[in-house]
Amino acid sequence: MRDIRGRFEGIRVVGDVHGDADAFHAAVDGAAAERLFVIQLGDLTDGGSDGPGVLRRAISLRVEGRGLFMLGNHDHKLRRALEGASLRIEASGLGRTLEQIGAAGDAESLRRRAVEEIGRAPAWLRIDQRLFVHGGFHPRMLHAPAPPDAGARKPEGLVPRALFGQVTSRMRDDGFPERLHDWVDRIPQGFTVYCGHEVRSTDGRPYMQLGAGGGAAVFMDTGAGKGGHLSWVDLPW
Repeated sequence: MRDIRGRFEGIRVVGDVHGDADAFHAAVDGAAAERLFVIQLGDLTDGGSDGPGVLRRAISLRVEGRGLFMLGNHDHKLRRALEGASLRIEASGLGRTLEQIGAAGDAESLRRRAVEEIGRAPAWLRIDQRLFVHGGFHPRMLHAPAPPDAGARKPEGLVPRALFGQVTSRMRDDGFPERLHDWVDRIPQGFTVYCGHEVRSTDGRPYMQLGAGGGAAVFMDTGAGKGGHLSWVDLPW
């Protein structure tokens, strides 16, 4: 990460993709044209029509040194499924992704590469006064680097917060955990957290929430692969 300032004009932050390959290709191609380093906030697959295409492009970004993807909860679950773990699989989500991978001409190599790349994906990343994470923030993330193998093992420490955000023990009527956003108030003044994980926008644009501590969170998930669209924002150094 130390040399990207000399090679790139800034950062393109891309929200949850969920298998929307066409939109992801557009975001990445546009970033290349503008000389922007891509940080994708996790949840590459599950929902859209081309999970394999998204995985291939995300992997090539890291290999070519032009970007990376953060570790999302769907990515973590996909890695476990590809390694043979017994999981609850939703037919329209992970089930669809596994079918798409199985039908791909490069299925075996794609499985292997996906396991490797998800295993090394960062759970959170700080660059100056910005922090990038999939699910939710904790103040210790500003001072502690993410475990290098967070994607390859059971979540512990700060990793559950990074993957799932802040949740209660209750379930919502839609079957998803009840989520809290108290962590936004703990973002220090001058810092901005870019995250995905849940659609909080009501107008199709990334949603910004200001916290009591003076910081801000930008929620980037606008429903790509699930009936919405893919969003991204460009940041200068």
